[in-house]
Amino acid sequence: MKNTIKICFLILSILFITSCNNNTVMDSNNNDGTYYTCSMDPQVKQDKPGKCPICHMDLIKIKPVDSKINEITLSEQQIKLGNIKTASIEASQYQMDQKFLGVLTNNQNNVNVLSTRAMGRIEKLYVKTDGDYVKVGQPIYEIYSEDISIAKQDYKTAFLQLELTDGLDKNISNLLEAAKQKLLYFGLTNAQIEALQTTKVLSPYTTFYSNYTGFVSEVLMQEGSYAMEGSPLLKLVDLSSLWLEVQVNANYISDISIGKMAIVSFDDFPEKSLNAKVSFINSEVIPTSRLVLVRLDIPNPNLTFKPGMQANVSLVMGSLKGLFVPIDAVIQDEKSSYIWIEKSDGKFENKMVETGEEVNGLIEIKSNINPNTKIVISGAYLINSEFIFRTGSDPMEGMKM
Repeated sequence: MKNTIKICFLILSILFITSCNNNTVMDSNNNDGTYYTCSMDPQVKQDKPGKCPICHMDLIKIKPVDSKINEITLSEQQIKLGNIKTASIEASQYQMDQKFLGVLTNNQNNVNVLSTRAMGRIEKLYVKTDGDYVKVGQPIYEIYSEDISIAKQDYKTAFLQLELTDGLDKNISNLLEAAKQKLLYFGLTNAQIEALQTTKVLSPYTTFYSNYTGFVSEVLMQEGSYAMEGSPLLKLVDLSSLWLEVQVNANYISDISIGKMAIVSFDDFPEKSLNAKVSFINSEVIPTSRLVLVRLDIPNPNLTFKPGMQANVSLVMGSLKGLFVPIDAVIQDEKSSYIWIEKSDGKFENKMVETGEEVNGLIEIKSNINPNTKIVISGAYLINSEFIFRTGSDPMEGMKM
C-alpha cells in the first residue's frame, strides 16, 4: 500500500513540473513553428505572448527558421537591440597606409671613438661615467708617455737653438717644424705646443682634450691602464640625429624606396609627430621571420628623443581601388570569411567572400557583389551568434571557397 502511494505521489510531481515548464518551453504541437522568446534570456521559449519569467520583459515573436540553411529572420525589436545596420557599398579608392613599430637607435655616423695617439700609462681620466656629456675642448685624460716626452724635449731644444741664431738657421728651423709636426701627430694642440716655448720644466704628463661633442656611451679604459698607440679610450655619441629602425615584412619591400616619406609618432610624446625619410633598406631578408630592416633618419636638435624609445611609423604604400567594408562586417575564421546581406526587411542571408587588403579599419571584398546589395555593416557578429543559437551550427560549416 505504501509503495502504491509513493508511486502516485511521484506521478503527480512529474505532472506538476511538466505543467510549470509549459511557461518557458515552446509547445511541441505548434504547427507553424512560431514561438516567443526573451531578447535578454533567449533560453526562454513559449508558444504564446507574455512576460519573461526571468526578467519580466515582453516576449518577442520569432518566426520559423528559414527554409534555406544560410538565412535567418529577425524581429524589428531584435534588429534595434542588436544595433544592426545595413548599407549599400560601392567601389572606392583608398590610400594604403601601412603602420609599423620601430625603435630609436644611435646614428652610427655620429659615434666617435677617442683613442690614444701614443704609448703610455693613463694617469687620470676626467670622464669616467657612461652618459656624461662632453664638449669640444673638454679635458678627457692625462697620460704619461716617454715618446711624447722625448718629442717635447726635441721641440724645446730646437726652439732654444733657433733663438740663439735669431731664427736664421734653416736647418734648425726645419728641425723645429719636424718636432712640431710630431707633437701634432701625437694629438697636442697648437696652444699646448706654443706653451712649451715658455715652459721652464717640461712635464712628463700630457693632458688631451676632446675633438667631439656628445654623450659617453662607453668607457673603454681605466686609470692606471697601459695604452698602446691607437688604443680606444671613450665612445662619444652625438644625439642631435637618430636612426629609427623598422622591421618590415618582405612582401611590402617592393613598395618602399630610399627617400620615401613616412609619418612618425611617439607614444611617449603623443602630441609630437614628424616627417622622416627612408635612408636605408637592408638587402637581406631574415629567413626565420621574413622581415627586412628599414631605417629612417630622425632629427633631434633639442635632444627630445632618446635611443630605445618606440615609435609608430606610417608608410604610404600606394593606392588601392575596390569594394571595402568595415572589418567588423566580415566574420572570419581559420577556414573562411563571410558577410551577412539583407534579402528583405528582417531577413538576412549569409554569403562567403574572399577578402583582400586591410586599409584604415576597412577590409577589401574581392568577391563579386551586386552594387545594390545591402550588407550588414554593424551587428554581423550578433546575427551570427543568433543563427548558431537557433540552428546549433556555424553557417559556413562544411562549405569551401
